[in-house]
Parts: sequence; structure tokens; C-alpha cells
Amino acid sequence: MDWGMRNRLSRIIRRDGRTVMLAVDHGYFLGPTTGLENLGKTIRPLLRYADALMLTRGMLRTQVDPGFDIPIVLRVSGGNSIVGKELSNEEITVSIRDAIRLNVAAVALSIYIGAEYEHQTIMALAELINQAEEFGIPVLAVTAVGREMERDAKYLSLCCRIAAETGAHFVKTYLCEGFERVVETCPIPIVVAGGKKIPEKEALALAYKAVSKGAAGVDMGRNIFQSENPKAMIQAVRAIVHKNFTVDEAYELYLKKSKK
Repeated sequence: MDWGMRNRLSRIIRRDGRTVMLAVDHGYFLGPTTGLENLGKTIRPLLRYADALMLTRGMLRTQVDPGFDIPIVLRVSGGNSIVGKELSNEEITVSIRDAIRLNVAAVALSIYIGAEYEHQTIMALAELINQAEEFGIPVLAVTAVGREMERDAKYLSLCCRIAAETGAHFVKTYLCEGFERVVETCPIPIVVAGGKKIPEKEALALAYKAVSKGAAGVDMGRNIFQSENPKAMIQAVRAIVHKNFTVDEAYELYLKKSKK
């Protein structure tokens, strides 16, 4: 891994080996999901607390102040929608040269192991890595799931290991029972997805379990921007990831910050 690649990755995963990524790329297949109807307004007060921002090309160009220095993880796969028949029918949607023009720290693409278009998405990951390596851009593999597959340690270990074997530089996956096995069998950093909106204390427990079981951090979206107090929530998540707060300590911080 060359200096440029390591430098970009170090901007996302900080010196303590941890990261709080803010995921707001949902619109590429969900449209204006709750909380992101006005993406720019939603994220503006949150950016100072995030280590990296994950979003699409269109939203980066129109909704993020170019004067704000935050590492961008650019979603570069798509081609489906929530109303389509098969979510796994994705391809690369952004050229690596356009990603460079946008000055991104990394690019992200989903692979759908066990789904109808599994082969297509793995080959797209391989092609993206081939392109990104030439310019020293890290690649995040997002392990989406086939409808028939369980989010268990055996399956997620398979997903993460395939991503690593293909050459991804870090991977995003789900928390599961036996998550330690997923970490042990994956030689690249893992960030854990926040998933669907759950109560704040449960989301904080998810973040705590993720890092305590070996994840480099979280890539959380709906459990932050759909929270009753998104600014307080991201600060509480950050306290767990970077300051080793317990769940109770982080929830107390959330409640305190919510009163301001």
C-alpha cells in the first residue's frame, strides 16, 4: 500500500484505529428517505463530529460545503431502486477519474453475496479496485445480503473474506452473534453498519458491541439522522468509539446534550 493510499485511509480510520462514519447515501436507491429530505440541512450540524461522510456524487456536489474539510467515502455503485425486483442488480456508476476530481478519500461499492447478481457485483468490485489502485484510492466493500441469507457469523465471514480476497481495503458489514469470528477471519478493517432505526440506547449498545468485539468503528446513518436529537446522538456514538465510553455513559451524554 503506497503513501497516498495509506494517507487517505488514515484520514478515515484515525490514529486510534477507530472511525465514526456518517452514512447518508441511502437516497441512491431509497429516494428522499425520512431525515434526508433536505440532506444538506440535516448533515450540516453533524459534520464536525464525523470522521468521514459517506454519500453519492450528486449529493456531494450540491449539498456539502466544499470549504468544510471532511474525508469523503463516495458511493460509486447503483442501478437499482427499492421498487425494483432485485436490489443486487448494481454496477459501477462513477468513474475513478470523477472520484478524483471530487477529491474523495475512498470509494464504496456493494457486493451481494448469495443474491441473483452476486457474480456481477464481485466483478464490479474487482474492476473498481483495479482502477482505484492506479491512483491510490482506498475501496470500501459494503456487504449487502441476499434475501435468503441469514446475517450470521458464517455468512458475514464469507462476505468479508471475499471482499478482502478481492482486494478491498476495508469492509462494511453487520454486527452478529459470534462477530469475533468475522473479525478474526478478515485481514482488513471492518466498520459496522447501523442498520434500521432502533431506540437510541440500543443503537449505542450496537456501537459498543461492534468496537469491543474488534470492529474499527461504525458507519451509522438512520440511527443518527433519524434520532430525536441527531447532534447529541453522533456525539454519544463518538464517545463510545473514540473515548471508550460505556453504553450507560454514552446514553447519559446523549440525554445531557439533548437538553442544550
